[in-house]
Amino acid sequence: MNKFQFVSKWKRFKELVLMTFLGNIPTIFLGVKLRNVLYRAIFARIGSSVFIQDNVEFSGTSSIEIGNGVYIFKGVYIDGSGHSNNKVCLENNNNKICLENGVALERNVNIGALDGTLIHINENTFIGPGTCIAGPGNIKIGRNCLIAAQSGIFANNHNFADLELPIRDQGITREGIIIEDDCWLGSGVKVLDGVTIGKGCVIGANSVVTKDIPPYSVAVGVPARVIKKRGEKELSKPMSIN
Repeated sequence: MNKFQFVSKWKRFKELVLMTFLGNIPTIFLGVKLRNVLYRAIFARIGSSVFIQDNVEFSGTSSIEIGNGVYIFKGVYIDGSGHSNNKVCLENNNNKICLENGVALERNVNIGALDGTLIHINENTFIGPGTCIAGPGNIKIGRNCLIAAQSGIFANNHNFADLELPIRDQGITREGIIIEDDCWLGSGVKVLDGVTIGKGCVIGANSVVTKDIPPYSVAVGVPARVIKKRGEKELSKPMSIN
């Protein structure tokens, strides 16, 4: 076993020990306070007044930064370990997941960083229950955003041009996703790789965002298209969503 393997296994051992003994302590029995203090031994950074409920699971905590006043509710899973078939990537994990001050992750949110990914969620942003946020492309979500339940933000696409080769073996593209400040994504919105959603946008429920949305736009549909600017009348009749 080389040095990198030893360090990786030791970090994971500490994670498992602390989460085994602390992860399931109920909130009413000082679980939140104990996790706030003792998890500092395994995270890259953890701020003050962090509220982590019981039954929250982490992996790769040395790549996870948590700011002040962050709320993480039951069933959340955050993986900064960078799972890969590439052994070198596992041993030299350069992923980073950063939850800035005041971020709230509702129940069953799933966040995963793969192969050198940066996932950055800025201050006072709310992520609704059941939402999935996943690399391996970089994902940046701005301040004061509202991401409603069951949304998906997926920063990669599979190549599929070769008919002779299974799609899973054709590799991926990873352009990244940017959601700027003060955006509201309705329930069930999906944001695909390579997209920038401009500041102050509203995306209607169940829309699929496949291309950039200009700032202060209201967009709906599959694929999402702009129907108006905030504060203006509709540009066209909205597409129906079944």
